[in-house]
Amino acid sequence: MLKGNFIDNLPKVYGIYTGGFLAFIIIMSIGEQMGMSAKAIGICFVAFTVAIYAIIGYLSRTAQADAYYVAGRQVPTVFNGMATAADWMSGASFVAMAGGIYFKGYGYMALLVGWTGGYVLVASLLAPYLRKFGCYTVPDFIGTRYGGNLSRFMAVVVLTVASFTYVTAQINATGTIASVALDIPFQYAVYVGLISILLCSMLGGMRGVTWTQVAQYIVLIIAYLLPVFWISNKMGAGFFPHFMLADEVSRIAELEAQFGFVKNSAENLKEVPKGLAGITKAHSAVNATPWAFISLALAMMMGTASLPHVMMRYFTTPSVKAARKSVGWSLFFIFLLYSSAPMLATLSKLSLIDPSLPTGIIGKSITEVQAIDWYQNWNQANLMFVSDFNGNGTLELNEFFMGGKAVVLATPEIAGLPYVISGLVAAGGMAAAMSTADGLILAIANAISHDVYYKIIDPKAETAKRLVVARVLLVVIGFAGATIAALEIQGILGSVIWAFDFAMSGLFFPLVLGVWWKRANKEGAIAGMFLGLVSGAAYLVWVRTGGSGFLGITQLTFGIFGSAVSLVSMVVVSLMTSAPNAATQRMVDEVRVPSGRSIIGKQ
Repeated sequence: MLKGNFIDNLPKVYGIYTGGFLAFIIIMSIGEQMGMSAKAIGICFVAFTVAIYAIIGYLSRTAQADAYYVAGRQVPTVFNGMATAADWMSGASFVAMAGGIYFKGYGYMALLVGWTGGYVLVASLLAPYLRKFGCYTVPDFIGTRYGGNLSRFMAVVVLTVASFTYVTAQINATGTIASVALDIPFQYAVYVGLISILLCSMLGGMRGVTWTQVAQYIVLIIAYLLPVFWISNKMGAGFFPHFMLADEVSRIAELEAQFGFVKNSAENLKEVPKGLAGITKAHSAVNATPWAFISLALAMMMGTASLPHVMMRYFTTPSVKAARKSVGWSLFFIFLLYSSAPMLATLSKLSLIDPSLPTGIIGKSITEVQAIDWYQNWNQANLMFVSDFNGNGTLELNEFFMGGKAVVLATPEIAGLPYVISGLVAAGGMAAAMSTADGLILAIANAISHDVYYKIIDPKAETAKRLVVARVLLVVIGFAGATIAALEIQGILGSVIWAFDFAMSGLFFPLVLGVWWKRANKEGAIAGMFLGLVSGAAYLVWVRTGGSGFLGITQLTFGIFGSAVSLVSMVVVSLMTSAPNAATQRMVDEVRVPSGRSIIGKQ
């Protein structure tokens, strides 16, 4: 029996939950041995985990503003770290990251450096101070710090653009997994994913999302690490493969030199389904120059410290000290997955191209490969393709094509693991995408309902009415995101990177200078947000439509251009206009003091 309040019993509650989930995996394993079909296993994994999240969301329902917006500011540091890690490790981290490294080589590890390093900026520059401020949302901080409805509204605009770009990628990921697990078309599967997401956040807001995200982290980290250790041990790379990464990459380079690369003609490539890529060299030209690597890492660091759904997590801790400690726990829980992504990409490629392994397919006949069960399954899902381009009947390196999303999802099958592991990975990917989508949709809905509706349109609105508005917005924003995701305008990883660039273009310097420069004023913040966002977006459009770019800034790092414009315009306009009043400057001084009551709480 559990005694005391829910917060005190969190270790027991999630310990029981973890034990129950492991028992479910064992039951599914027994079912597979007894003849349970792969489709039934996949459906059970997705349905079981989504049902658990929905139950947590229902039990966390609330009609209190403080609980809905910031989980009552009662979330302990370790559990907030887990929730933040789940919020952070999206479908891009779980489903697409290893795929990016698989196809593009070490250059894409700049994402790991930037996304992890960004938390150093969060811990040192923003999280404790925004928590001391006592706000509900990021626009709430901007509006109170700088004053005026226009600055608050501009922050909402930047938040919406960045978060909506991000959320379409997460719904894309849930749709991909649901379409494979449930065997339904992707265009319908995105709406199945949306319903799953809304079940977690509709009734409980931030409180429901927080406790759901802790549960989702447990699922996703088990689902990611178990295949890595199992495959590595099976291939002879050691039980803890991370220390063997250099040896395995060298092995890949030797095999690529042994097999060679055939040159695919433009006519050949027309046969390849959209979105699939061929095996490329382990050390590709992507981010081959130091500046290319550093600029992408820098953009992701600054973007991390600008994303509203990340900052919101630190509004839920009991104190400023807890917020800072929570960042440390976030980094630890994120590290567990990020340190394994390069290894998973390496093991996946070795499984396919190493002829000494029973799973190797390069050098086998085309017809033999096309008859393999796992190839047929993923080919039907439009995520794998082979063709005898040179007509010799043998599969060459550049005659096998795969979608980046399939690297994580299909590797357990390719490596010959029991199908129950594939079902587990699908559930983990679903958890990763859902947890981030929950936070993103909630960030947008809360910002519009609190900062636009309540603070600007109807300041006298009762709490019940505000929460109704927030819940309606959740549905509308989610439906819009699913509709855009169904169009597949951009891949998962590309959409996520764009979101970071949009966020840093408009919010990084208004947030940082809002804490660290008393002279920053309303006019400067408005100019910084508006010109940063517009210039960054314009640069993206220019490069996407054929512009050559400059200073090595690409469509993946356009936020560097936007944030530079934001900084210059904010400083210049602030210095050209009157300084903030004495009360505002005292408030900025006080927000840097690590103890005491929150700023807004004193007003």
